[in-house]
Amino acid sequence: MKINRIRLLKSFDSLIGPLLIRTIPLLTRKKTPVHPGRDNSRILLIRPGGIGDAVLLIPAIKKIRKHLPDSHIDILAERRNWEIFRMCRDISGIYLYDKPGQLLKTIRNDYQIVIDTEQWHRLSAVIAYLTKAPIRIGFSTNERKELFSHPVAYSHDDYEVYSFFNLLYQLFDLPGFGADSEASGYGPEVPFLEVDWTGIEPWLTDLVSENIKKHEKGFVVISPGATVRERRWGGENYGEVARRLLSNNFGVIVIGTMADRADAEIIREKAGDAIDLTGRTGLREVAYILKKARLFIGPDSGVLHIAMGLGTPTVSLFGSGIARKWAPRGKNHIVINKNLPCSPCTRFGYTPECRRGIKCLTGITHEEVVTSAFKLIECNTKARL
Repeated sequence: MKINRIRLLKSFDSLIGPLLIRTIPLLTRKKTPVHPGRDNSRILLIRPGGIGDAVLLIPAIKKIRKHLPDSHIDILAERRNWEIFRMCRDISGIYLYDKPGQLLKTIRNDYQIVIDTEQWHRLSAVIAYLTKAPIRIGFSTNERKELFSHPVAYSHDDYEVYSFFNLLYQLFDLPGFGADSEASGYGPEVPFLEVDWTGIEPWLTDLVSENIKKHEKGFVVISPGATVRERRWGGENYGEVARRLLSNNFGVIVIGTMADRADAEIIREKAGDAIDLTGRTGLREVAYILKKARLFIGPDSGVLHIAMGLGTPTVSLFGSGIARKWAPRGKNHIVINKNLPCSPCTRFGYTPECRRGIKCLTGITHEEVVTSAFKLIECNTKARL
């Protein structure tokens, strides 16, 4: 149901978006420009879309707060990703893109700066324009560039954290600010998600504590789910990895949505002591589990980025997705990618149906994943000593 709604929005965007971009400027008036770096500015960031994009936007939000400490920073998000922004104390307010009343209120707010962080679709650019903010920054990937006062180039070769940093050039005019360099001030090994654990359900805290006590080496989180078929490695494969982990005295917790239940059941069949929490946790509970884990294993997904943002080591499986743009970086993260000629095939969130048996994932062996997992755990164990 949710996926159908997303597809409907994307279809509406491609059909109606260009028409809106041509007509909206004729029906609205502009405001008097202000200096984009004014510290008391009221700023809106628009972030529709998935969980991963939301997580990777957080370092840019922290950068804004660092340079404009007295600014008011609002987020316009969606119901599927808004909880991520509760993990960032630098945000002043959160509005929902897919709730008409909140969307209308956002458009009527008096913003001096609006930053549209959407990479391709046009409707968010229309909303940015309708706010009448004098400073409107966004990616110039199609007709949407006509609605921004400061359009910014977008590249599939840039790590997405740095793509979002590039949107901030116009705010601070700092040399090398958005580049993939030390000048950006971003470190892939430094956690940037902040979660208040107050109110976490006792059953979950008890379960995690008992799992840690039962398995002296701690536990590993496996998340088999992905929004598209071409990113699913399958319950049989994850089940074999879970079996190997359990045989080496690690606990295993499987997380995901109700859509991942079938894979979770297969994992349980192959590794009986694995704990299945699919469909039982929200994003805050997922973050709690990941923070306590020794390691995360899973595909290119929003959960992967949450783990990275919390500082949890990860082993990720990439194929259709662009690893150089989306894969975690740093010594605590191992990316397994067969780098086939036909991959990556995803562009701007669209993955074509694979007719080659998803060889980019099926070519990944259990041994590769298990070896990578043990390598990371050993390295982090030595680092603690």
